[in-house]
Amino acid sequence: MATGHTDPRRRERILAATLDLIADEGVAGVSHRKIAARAGVPLGSMTYHFSGIDDLLREAFRHFTDHIVALFDAHLAPPADRDQARAAVADLVHELSEGSRRDLVLTQELYTLAARRPAYRELTQEWMARSRAHLEKHFDPGTARQLDALIEGLTLHRALSPAPHDRALTLEAVTRVTTAGGQGR
Repeated sequence: MATGHTDPRRRERILAATLDLIADEGVAGVSHRKIAARAGVPLGSMTYHFSGIDDLLREAFRHFTDHIVALFDAHLAPPADRDQARAAVADLVHELSEGSRRDLVLTQELYTLAARRPAYRELTQEWMARSRAHLEKHFDPGTARQLDALIEGLTLHRALSPAPHDRALTLEAVTRVTTAGGQGR
């Protein structure tokens, strides 16, 4: 195996292996030994790069939240007006719900940790604030907060449903939340 000097991406491989392991086995299945084996690194690399399993989990989930926020940015940076932003939000819901099962599982694993442990709650609050910042480019802060929750709920419902709702229903929900008084179009 390569040394740290010839393996500059070792830390990133460890983080990716951690997320893959969480997606496959849940947080309860995570151990330094399993991660090192999956990442193809010596076990000692784990403590060299991370102070402990909690440090590793927080960094891995931070890496994951960066990925999701980048999706928000990709969808919400281009729209020039409110109607385009509504369509972009609907597209985002469908991309998230039809995309990687890994991302869906990782999201739920992070939420479960956040419900139990304050350090992860802080991480999810940072994530939500970053997501809302993208929504606030097009909508007021209160509406952005509602939209953020709507995105999470619709994504989960679509991803887990045997017959997910169509894009028209998603766009209708987004339009209702983003129209004054919630009266629809």
